Amino acid sequence: MTKALYKQITETILRQIQEGKLQPGARLPSEHALSDQYQVGRNTIRHALRDLIAQGYVESVQGVGTFVTETHFPKTVEFLYGFSQEMAQRGKKVSSRVLDASLMAADPFLARVLRLQLGAEVVFLNRLREVDQKPAAIERAYLPHEFCHGILEHDFSLESLYDVLAVQYNMKPDHAEQEIGAEMATPQVAELMGIKPPAAVLVIRRETRTADGRVIEYVESEFRADRFRFYTNLKASAFSPTSIFQRFPIDTVRE
Repeated sequence: MTKALYKQITETILRQIQEGKLQPGARLPSEHALSDQYQVGRNTIRHALRDLIAQGYVESVQGVGTFVTETHFPKTVEFLYGFSQEMAQRGKKVSSRVLDASLMAADPFLARVLRLQLGAEVVFLNRLREVDQKPAAIERAYLPHEFCHGILEHDFSLESLYDVLAVQYNMKPDHAEQEIGAEMATPQVAELMGIKPPAAVLVIRRETRTADGRVIEYVESEFRADRFRFYTNLKASAFSPTSIFQRFPIDTVRE
């Protein structure tokens, strides 16, 4: 089946954005110019632009024009990937800046989520993650030191945490529980990620386990809301249809 004209134009412009021919901040030609370029009516061009706006790839400024927005990175919530692994799969260059890498004593909250004794040693790894050399996320990971002695000898500005855990410590992340929410960025987070406050960030809190159920990591991640889109596939439950749209309160206060 032949695609609608507007959809063909949408895909052509999107391809130019993805290939870097249209950079973030670039102004698209006027509707009249696009109409002449693609030999279609103005309504078709408007439909294509509305499609691109709805997907978040361009934005329209009334009386000024239509501009390419900052790149949005799709991020799955269905599969357990490390940040480096997932971005690399999408052809993105990932770099990290280690803000802190140290040992700390488990407070009541960390003792509970990591299944440790109060005061046990915890590895703390705080990194600013960059995609294509632009700040994208901050990750604060907490790991039981008893499972990974010597891990801080690695340079995590260059190495993947999940790769080191799997290869050196035989602790391959297998499954996790996580929650996603939106919060206002603190002044420190806003400065590190290059966003102007007040601004919201997407926050993920995750407990990661091995196949035998050991909790090997608790991580708090903050993502730039203007650069990420989280996606998943949903399927209606055949057993409890009334539970599909239930919402659960989130308690983010640490003990």
